[in-house]
Amino acid sequence: MNQQKTISRFIENHFLHFNAASVVDAAKGYRKQIEEGGKMMITLAGAMSTAELGKSLACMIREDKVHIICCTGANLEEDIFNLVAHDHYRRVPNYRDLTPEDEKDLLDAQYNRVTDTCIPEEEAMRHLEHHMVDIWGRAAAEGKRYLPHEYIYQLLDTGVLKPNYQINPEDSWVIAAHEKRLPLIVPGWEDSTMGNIFAAHCIQGDFSASIVKSGIEYMIWLANWYTSTAQNSGIGFFQIGGGIAGDFPICVVPMLHQDLQRTSTPVWNYFCQISDSTTSYGSYSGAVPNEKITWGKLAVDTPKYVIESDASIVAPLIFAQILDW
Repeated sequence: MNQQKTISRFIENHFLHFNAASVVDAAKGYRKQIEEGGKMMITLAGAMSTAELGKSLACMIREDKVHIICCTGANLEEDIFNLVAHDHYRRVPNYRDLTPEDEKDLLDAQYNRVTDTCIPEEEAMRHLEHHMVDIWGRAAAEGKRYLPHEYIYQLLDTGVLKPNYQINPEDSWVIAAHEKRLPLIVPGWEDSTMGNIFAAHCIQGDFSASIVKSGIEYMIWLANWYTSTAQNSGIGFFQIGGGIAGDFPICVVPMLHQDLQRTSTPVWNYFCQISDSTTSYGSYSGAVPNEKITWGKLAVDTPKYVIESDASIVAPLIFAQILDW
């Protein structure tokens, strides 16, 4: 058996019904989108970087299966945290049994818990802060402004982190994105550790908040990118989790149609969401794709897939099938 196709063959032989069949269908739809010359946006919510999704997502980026990513500020920074502090992370397999006192002990030891994984404050967050202050300071001195991810790209350009890499950089999706100069959208960046740290420095008078461009400026950039790209290629939407990482970019189409009167702009022509949110009413993450038709985000004939499962399990399997592993 060709070892490079072991996972794909297993999935095709055993994932035949229910959510399992949706995994296969969504992966085939994704491949069709790319093979026909389409583009794909991936949106990252949750704690996918701490779940080390970079091990498979970085390969997707390098193989040109991803063309733009919208992620939370946490996913942007946590990939870098893992890159430079992996050896200092602490896993807590029995996290369900922790008492409030146990949690306080982790806090006192400067560990911030994400489910079963604790991120070390000093080696990850403060380490990155030290370098980001230099990057922000340079922009301030030059009177320049950048988007949040552009500051991270500038940091990687310097190479200053390389001596501290604790994982194979091939497993970092942010490094892969940086190598490709992949467009990133990071709405609500201030709701992240680095965003909080930046705000603290602004309060102390170290920087002006204006040196970091806003979410509105991300939306303006995205509107122009979508308009230009959609002229030549259909654009798909692969959503991991819910929240702002998905809701922010998918809204660009109705804005283009309704507010800018660019009514000839195509809607998203592929949609898949992986979420463990149960179908519900009044919930973005639990809304079925058909609801998006009424908002002008998807068309009646847009291929639509919903996989109700844990994205940390499902997303790598879909990526493996797309990559023919």
